Amino acid sequence: MTVDGLPMVVPAADLPTRVRIHEVGARDGLQNEKVTVPTEVKAEFVRRLAEAGLTTIEATSFVHPKWVPQLADAERLFPMVSDLPVALPVLVPNERGLDRALALRARRVAVFASATESFAKANLNRTVDEALAMFEPVVNRAKAEDVHVRGYLSMCFGDPWEGEVPVPQVVRVCKSLLDMGCDELSLGDTIGVATPGHVVALLAALDEAGVPPSALGVHFHDTYGQALANTLAALRQGVTTVDASAGGLGGCPYAKSATGNLATEDLVWMLRGLGIETGIDLGRLVATSAWMATHLGRPSPSRTVRALSHEDTEDTEEH
Repeated sequence: MTVDGLPMVVPAADLPTRVRIHEVGARDGLQNEKVTVPTEVKAEFVRRLAEAGLTTIEATSFVHPKWVPQLADAERLFPMVSDLPVALPVLVPNERGLDRALALRARRVAVFASATESFAKANLNRTVDEALAMFEPVVNRAKAEDVHVRGYLSMCFGDPWEGEVPVPQVVRVCKSLLDMGCDELSLGDTIGVATPGHVVALLAALDEAGVPPSALGVHFHDTYGQALANTLAALRQGVTTVDASAGGLGGCPYAKSATGNLATEDLVWMLRGLGIETGIDLGRLVATSAWMATHLGRPSPSRTVRALSHEDTEDTEEH
């Protein structure tokens, strides 16, 4: 619960004035839910997110339905939302996925690489370099069609099988993705083990290698409660694109220790208090996530959704 005028706005001199939130709830969020959401509900979810002010909404994935059955309706869903005046990136794992996306006139696609051999094997059944070789023709064809390409990089801060991931290893794969033509990269803390010092060290190493913060987004999971702290560290290093998931939905189906993404509402609350513009109507966003929670049959994990939609009112009154 809250009152008008909160959070109080107290800007910090070392932060950007505006942040673009790359909303992943409709794709990365729903793909890891046990419940398969009806296509019409997914389309309404995307529309409500757009009405709340989000300008980049990852719509779906053109992965084979066998691997991600929750998103098997990509061909049906995308035309239902493609008229929206927002960017609608879609995930494409290979050339066949790109064919499907281009057939529906998608103008933004994303490929999904790994910084570690173990996760590349688990997720793509390839080595890191074999996966990069698979993505190269995808990126080349997309760029030939003047399609924007995002490169996701998983396991940038730790791996459940390998443990620590050396910073130079992450930098090498980032450079490879940019060299093949990716327009931007998203650094993924897939199992949520990053801490702020690690975030600063990686971003500094990337900058030194010629990868500026303007080419990067960050994608933090809240497994150990560090997502907002890590985001703040990244913003102080000049990053202005942050991935988040409405209601805190999602994780990673191929990494069992991965829990929910950073909740968009929690991020917006922090940014609002810092005086950083996002263009998002927090009230409408909270209402959208509370609405989706009813379709999933469980409360939203987002602390801000719970506070502003009064889901925790009874607990609060007891204390």
